[in-house]
Amino acid sequence: MSGDPKPGSGAQAPPAAAGPPRAKRTAPQIVELKRRGEPIACVTAYDFPTARLADEAGVDIVLVGDSVGTVLLGYDSTLPVTMDDMLHHTRAVTRARPSALVVADMPFMSYQVSVEQAVLNAGRLVQEGGADAVKLEGGERVTGAVRRIVEVGIPVMGHLGLTPQSVLALGGYRVQARGEADQERLLSEAKLLEASGCFSVVLEGIPARLGAAVSRELQIPTIGIGAGPSCDGQVLVSHDLLGMFLGHTPKFVRRYAELAPEIRAAYQRYIADVKARRFPSERESYY
Repeated sequence: MSGDPKPGSGAQAPPAAAGPPRAKRTAPQIVELKRRGEPIACVTAYDFPTARLADEAGVDIVLVGDSVGTVLLGYDSTLPVTMDDMLHHTRAVTRARPSALVVADMPFMSYQVSVEQAVLNAGRLVQEGGADAVKLEGGERVTGAVRRIVEVGIPVMGHLGLTPQSVLALGGYRVQARGEADQERLLSEAKLLEASGCFSVVLEGIPARLGAAVSRELQIPTIGIGAGPSCDGQVLVSHDLLGMFLGHTPKFVRRYAELAPEIRAAYQRYIADVKARRFPSERESYY
């Protein structure tokens, strides 16, 4: 709380202050990035510090994903995640006041029962959570909900391919749309989502050639996650790219840091200092 760290303690100097605030991103601006040919960078965040750091780095979209269930809450899938969970984490992210567009996932069973339910829950994520947009999974079956949510003034991001909320029906986390008929159906559903008013579509776990084909056909951006390099943007779970998630690492993940070993080692040094009565020192004590 006060005083400088003891020399040799392994503490590092704080990073340089971030530059001036960026203008707030909007859904139409994200669409404009595709028209300009500028790739779109998206990462997940579930809390205040991660959102702040990602935004200071210059990310375009912060996704408050229902992946919070597997990344932070210890679930085996995203299915147990509730609206209360998503509101809690969306509020934490938006308290960072990011300039990036904040998209909140609509969790399982928050939009599937009826269009009215979908609109009310999307409204809660915006009104109570502070999100700038919402994301929901599925193609033709959700177009009614998409249209109505857009009609009330809430931008919607679609999600096709490997849709984690359908993991039971899909039989696990597998690459989707390998066959020609499935690829044609996915492309058709992507066009339906665009026609229904989506400002962008996440493409997850599909062949790269299909990601490229959908990206060519749509006027709205595609955001790939395991969908190849030709999508208009990419999204990764922050804990994956930072090397902090201790579970399975999918093929499409690139780790830009390995923080888990560093965090573990920092805890070990702290524990050792406490056990040896090296912490706190006089400099770290009040008199």
